[in-house]
Order: sequence, then structure tokens, then C-alpha cells
Amino acid sequence: MITLAVETSCDETALAIYSDKEGIIGEVLLSQAKVHEQFGGVVPELSAREHTKNLLPLLKVLLDRTGFDLKRVDFISFTLTPGLILSLVVGVSFAKALAYTLKKPLVPVHHLEGHIYSVFVERPIEEPFLALVVSGGHTDLYLVEGFGKYRFLGGTLDDAVGESYDKVARLMGLGYPGGPIIDRLARQGEPKYPLPRPMIDDPSLNMSFSGLKTAVRKIVEGGNYSKEDLSASFQRAVLDVLEAKLLKAVELTGVKRVAVVGGVSANSELRERFQKLTEKGIISAYIPHPRLSTDNAVMIAYAGIERFKRGITAPEDINPEPNIPLETFGRYWS
Repeated sequence: MITLAVETSCDETALAIYSDKEGIIGEVLLSQAKVHEQFGGVVPELSAREHTKNLLPLLKVLLDRTGFDLKRVDFISFTLTPGLILSLVVGVSFAKALAYTLKKPLVPVHHLEGHIYSVFVERPIEEPFLALVVSGGHTDLYLVEGFGKYRFLGGTLDDAVGESYDKVARLMGLGYPGGPIIDRLARQGEPKYPLPRPMIDDPSLNMSFSGLKTAVRKIVEGGNYSKEDLSASFQRAVLDVLEAKLLKAVELTGVKRVAVVGGVSANSELRERFQKLTEKGIISAYIPHPRLSTDNAVMIAYAGIERFKRGITAPEDINPEPNIPLETFGRYWS
């Protein structure tokens, strides 16, 4: 079974050809970071324009690299939700055009489901397991009882972790995207600044990061600070909250297997921290390779194949949605 997958939920234009027998046949990804850098964040109109400009050339690159005959695909999988609506419209329209031309079925995929199952591209996890999704737009905890069976446990009440990294980087004039820059600077500094850990002691599994960002802004506005030490302090505070909430989820559910996914899971200190927890036997952390952590089409392809195996396809007139909750997504397409 082979699928061509399309991912355009935000500012990464990505395509992949994936087989349930052979694995990754080919993949291409074009980042828009340089396009949005001057604005310090993603501009939706620009993102959609770049997707429109780049999808066909990227498909040609993918086919030239692999020598693959598109007629061999069994279906087209694509990100339906969540994401920037203009970017989703471009990707869904492209997928629909391919499906119509090739006379192949369409299979909708939830972006967060793709992230959760990105781990399975490398190795499966015994279910049930916990999923900590940490990205630019999402910071959520789920109990995964099986494919398509998700229970939301808690999440951020305001800024997502990746969004917080970008905003803090902008406050310090570090550039975009902020995550990799802060991660690099943090390794050169010490967590000397006493920043808050919002909601860390709250009995729920919800989180908040806007207050942390405000605390950083006050230090920046005060002047005479170390970017390295402030980066280390901010990152330590974020990871303390994520670890505390994850361990509370383990305690509440009794499930120790954890998939840590999304773009922020590429963070070096996060990976080291959860690896140490695994070595101590506190949890069993599964974190995908960094290239599978950020938005990509391989994860959409994998989730698409799992949906297609269950007989889930979409009508030809399907339209994207900006934010269908993951836990209810299966009710639309079961």
C-alpha cells in the first residue's frame, strides 16, 4: 500500500511517498523560515502564497529523485486540520487535484495525529501510551488508547511552547525561528534568573506560558542582561513545567510509555531530560528523529495509511477546517 502525502498546515511545504511495506520511498520539504524571518513569526498570507508557488516544483523534485510513477499510489493523504486556514486550503486543493487526476481516493489526516504517530515511522509503541505534543501551535497531553482513540488530558491555556520560544526570541532580538536559537544559547549560559513556573503545582494537567513570557520581558526591559543566561533560565522553566505535567499524567493514568512529539521535541535539553527519566525507569520516552519532529509529510503518510486500512476516505468536495479537536476527529471520518 503506497500513498502520496501532502502537508501544508503552517509554513513548511512537504510531500512524501510512503509504503507500508518499504517505508519512506521519498520525501521533500521546503522551509519558509527565511520568508517569515523579518516579521518574527509566520504571516498567513505569505505562507499560503509560498505553498501555492512551491507545491508543483516540489512534486517534480520528488518524482525526479525517486523515479516513482505516480500511478502506483493507492491514495492521496493530506492534512485537513488543524492549521492556518489559508495554508490548509492550498494543500487540500492540491491533494484534491492530484486525486482527481489520478482517480485515487482522498484520505484526511489530523495534523496532531500525524505528530503522535511520527514515532511509529521508526518503531511502534505498545498501546496505550501518553502523547506529549509540543509544537509552535500546540502543547497538549493525550492518552492514546489505540489509533483514532484519543483522550485529551490537558494542555496550554494560552501560548503554546513553540510560540513562547518565538515570542521570547523576538523580545531578545534573536531572530526566527526562536526555538533552535534559544536552545543553542541556553547551552552556553546558566539558568540564573528566577523565572516563574506557571501552574506547575496546579492539580490539573493544564499549563500556561504567557506569564513566563511576561517575566522575561520585564528582565529584557530592565536592560543589562545575559542572553545566554536568560535563554537557559527560560528553557529550564519551560521544561520544568512540561516534566511536572507529564509525570502527573503518568501518575494519574498509570501509563509510563510516552511519545514526545512536535517541533519542540527536537530541543536538545528536552531530549536529554526525558532520556534521563527513561534511564531511571520513571518513564519510557519515545522521541522521533528531529527530521520527523518538525512538520513533515512522512508522518501524514503514516497516519493516512492507518486510516485507509480502516476504510476511511473523504468525499471529493471536502474542505479544510482550522481546528477540529483530535479526540473528535474520528467521528467525522469513521
